[in-house]
Amino acid sequence: MRGLGPTMEKSFMQTDERLARYAVETFQPEDPVLAEIRERSVAAGLPAIQVGTMDALHLETLTRAVGARNAVEIGTLGGYSGTAIARALGPGGKLYTFDVEPRHAEVARESFRKAGVADRVETIVGSAVEKLPSIDRHGPFDLVFIDADKLNYPRYLAWAADHLRVGGVVLGDNTFGWGMIADEKFDDAEDEANIRGLQAFNRELARGGRFRATILPTGEGLTMGVKLK
Repeated sequence: MRGLGPTMEKSFMQTDERLARYAVETFQPEDPVLAEIRERSVAAGLPAIQVGTMDALHLETLTRAVGARNAVEIGTLGGYSGTAIARALGPGGKLYTFDVEPRHAEVARESFRKAGVADRVETIVGSAVEKLPSIDRHGPFDLVFIDADKLNYPRYLAWAADHLRVGGVVLGDNTFGWGMIADEKFDDAEDEANIRGLQAFNRELARGGRFRATILPTGEGLTMGVKLK
């Protein structure tokens, strides 16, 4: 998928450029509001690692399909994915989004303001592992989207399992592990720690008994689980 431009990256696990281009041209996932968020985030010095344009559309569509009003995002960055989720929330909806970097939160708050969703988003700065308990009282939640440090995906999943409603959805991004998810040996210790976290996350969702789960073959992998009990 390299070389297709910013709107084509991370679209699908689709090596046919013609089909990938068709999907983007037909579904038109990035409107001017989202494009401005992406461009301003990069200009502000944030890493260009927000979800892809089609991934944002997946998030919005899945949020609507669940009928979510109460949602959590772990990993705010510049507010691109958060805007996609917040747009889709039902009446009176609320998104609680977490990022460890104050600069990310600053950019994201401006994104939410410009997108017209600031009234339905609470941006929380700090380690999500430490800060998630601060919103326990607002649960149960309808949707949890995880796109942060991969090492802690199992911990985020454990929290989601306890605080989603039955029928609620958890989504985890990057779950193909940049092509390394099936590997067992690694040359780099950091890669190994991150991939082990993703492997544990996928394994628990698939076999832990509390979710019915699948992995959507997006460019980077999007694991989705529906809470059963």
